[in-house]
Amino acid sequence: MHDAAWINAKLATMGTASPYGAVPDGVLASKDGLISWVGPRSEWRGKAREEHDARGAWVTPGLIDCHTHLVYAGNRAHEFELRLKGASYEEIARAGGGIVSTVKATRATSETELLRISQKRLQPWLDEGVTAVEIKSGYGLDRDTELRMLRVARRLKDKLTVKATFLGAHALPPEYAGRADDYIDFVCDEVLPAAAKEGLADAVDAFCERIAFNVSQTEKVFRKAKALKLAVKLHADQLSDSGGAALAARYGALSADHVEYANEFGVEAMRREGTVAVLLPGAFYFLRETKLPPVELLRKKGVAIALATDHNPGTSPVSSPLAILNMACTLFRLTPEEALAGMTKHAARALGLQASHGTLEAGKSADLALWDIAAPAELAYALGANPCVGRVLGGRIPRAGREAADAAASPRLP
Repeated sequence: MHDAAWINAKLATMGTASPYGAVPDGVLASKDGLISWVGPRSEWRGKAREEHDARGAWVTPGLIDCHTHLVYAGNRAHEFELRLKGASYEEIARAGGGIVSTVKATRATSETELLRISQKRLQPWLDEGVTAVEIKSGYGLDRDTELRMLRVARRLKDKLTVKATFLGAHALPPEYAGRADDYIDFVCDEVLPAAAKEGLADAVDAFCERIAFNVSQTEKVFRKAKALKLAVKLHADQLSDSGGAALAARYGALSADHVEYANEFGVEAMRREGTVAVLLPGAFYFLRETKLPPVELLRKKGVAIALATDHNPGTSPVSSPLAILNMACTLFRLTPEEALAGMTKHAARALGLQASHGTLEAGKSADLALWDIAAPAELAYALGANPCVGRVLGGRIPRAGREAADAAASPRLP
């Protein structure tokens, strides 16, 4: 006996047997939070304690946003104005703006208030069918605030699956001006071990770039992460070819993110190590960049391409994962199927969740999104639309989602 079943559904399993892994008239069942059966309705012989009529809705794996900076205080609208007047991201950062301005606001905010802000900020992701998210620290740059940010990220796990990433090597705080090596020592000797001791981090990230930290400093952070048995990720080759893609691969990173300037050697290294390329079209758009990531090279080499919002207050204040699907297609020329795979199965891999998330398969988490669409390509097509009519987390419809569904009384709702 299954716990629940969704019948009369169109399934986008994201398998490889057909485009989108489509099952045009399907059934999906769950038990104990996992998918227990998935396939054509003509083959369904099971029974479930709860049966939900999907009424022709498309069912996909819940969306996964594998790169965000969701926990912070304040905003940087003023810097947006400065960029429109001609200032570059690097000029603003070197003048004391950028990441450091958000650090000041976040350090001054209590954990209780930071949680309230983050819960409110997260709501659009839930509304658009997201069931897993990665959240980075990196706006504390001191011991107490970095740990506070990670604790807040952990406290959001009642809403969805959360992977927390320690990003202490995000920028140089003012108190360490001119002493980057000393700051990296502080990160490795004090902050990162404290985060690991409390079990607050699933992975460690760094910003390897000319305005942040160099290769040797980044390697020191990665060596410490590996010693603490934590996975690594990297902000790589966003503003210049710093060898970040190859560096990420050398340490077996889950992902190298941005990679606009990644060279062929780095992409080949990523292929060999299975490192995912996480493309961030929101930052590309917001910064009005012109250097496109090497999409065709990534395809040629067979490197998995994931997508994420990179939500942050300075360079990608994007609160819509669905908008990212559209941006990836219009700006980077991904196909709609590649885009959806980038925010489901490849995003799961970028978080080390490929065994449990990202596709509709028996044994994986019953995290689903239901859509009032005629075809999956619509998810990347209509910029500003939100056709999500249901979200399922571990085989259960979250209470807020159930109440919204009842209130809407749409004939397509499950």
